[in-house]
Amino acid sequence: MDKDIRQGRAVVLLNEHGKIIEDIDTDQIFHNAHLHITDIAQMGPYAFGNLEGWKDFPKNCGEGDILIAGRNFGAGSSRQQAVDCFTALKVGAIFAPSFSAIYFRNAVNSGFPVLKIHDLEALIAGKGIVTDDVIRFDVRSGRAENVTRGTAFKIEPMSPVQHDIFVAGDLFKYGKRIK
Repeated sequence: MDKDIRQGRAVVLLNEHGKIIEDIDTDQIFHNAHLHITDIAQMGPYAFGNLEGWKDFPKNCGEGDILIAGRNFGAGSSRQQAVDCFTALKVGAIFAPSFSAIYFRNAVNSGFPVLKIHDLEALIAGKGIVTDDVIRFDVRSGRAENVTRGTAFKIEPMSPVQHDIFVAGDLFKYGKRIK
């Protein structure tokens, strides 16, 4: 499978009332008590350690999982660890209707796929995506498919620059390619 086409298990971030969690901030993603950790490979166990109901996420996360969150994912500080902890866990992508500007930029610069999904509320309400469904998506075209349910939906494709950084691996590797 080429790098533009990905597939993984959906992990829908719901609260105790079954509603999609919005405004997940960087302190909920990676608590400031762990900022002394500088080795990306060791950040994974602390992902969502401060998000109510999701403290066991690292134990249940599988390689390639696709996190599906509510609007304004990554609000708050500019801490890079809030992106790197998902890289450490080998999360495949994060889908949300919107991301905080700083979080989005940090993820793009790291070559981590963060993609906007505008009709998320309708998909969740209609059970078009539930946790454990298998999702396949193309970062360039924006085509996405719930393989489990045999339904299609759209994500916002990566911009050309986001895609170039993603393919290179991160912003530094992308910069080295520029002559």
